[in-house]
Formats: sequence, structure tokens, C-alpha cells
Amino acid sequence: QVQLVESGGGLVQAGGSLRLSCAASGRTFTTNPMGWFRQAPGKEREFVAAIDWNGDSTNYADSAKGRFTISRYNAKHTMYLQMNSLKPEDTAVYYCASGPYMDSDAKRYHYWGQGTQVTVSS
Repeated sequence: QVQLVESGGGLVQAGGSLRLSCAASGRTFTTNPMGWFRQAPGKEREFVAAIDWNGDSTNYADSAKGRFTISRYNAKHTMYLQMNSLKPEDTAVYYCASGPYMDSDAKRYHYWGQGTQVTVSS
């Protein structure tokens, strides 16, 4: 069993930065791939970024490439999403998810956090 808690969301102006954190409990954190997804009002949940169990491999949605960086610190059971150059279209609830697969398909993840709101004003 894995429990995930996101933090770090908030209100930021366009062009600003935020760092999201995902704190995990459970023995499988250090062996599971992890992912970040987001969901805007009236839209489906979409993939943002994913990272393998040791951080050696990452994958990004086109919308995140060059602006967002996913990372993890297994010793602290925490995953991060550094978001720079934020745009109003990045406004959404951001969710972290845990394995067992490193994938852009949300259905492939077994565990989810409750989400943290990110709002980018223009």
C-alpha cells in the first residue's frame, strides 16, 4: 500500500515558478515509477511527467518539455515537480501517482494523491 500527499500548489503570476512535492509512505515507493498528472475544470486528466524508480529515466508531455522538471529523492520518499515559466493554461489540480509502470496512461498507475491546486494568473 502506498499513500501519497501533494503539496506546493498555489497562485502564481504567468512566468512564475512553483515546486510541487509528493510525499509517499509505503515500502514500494523506492521501487515504483512515479508520475505527475493534472486536470483542469471540464477537461480530462492529462499526463505531465513520469520518472522511473531511481530517477535515471524521465518522460514529459510536450506541454511540459523545457519548462518542468520531475525528480525524486528516494531517501526522503519524496517526488518533485519544478515548474518554471508557468502559463495560465497550466492552471489545474496536479496529482501524483505511483507505479508499477512508468507510463503516460493514468490507468497504469495504482496509487494516487488527493491533488494540489495550481492557479496561474495572466
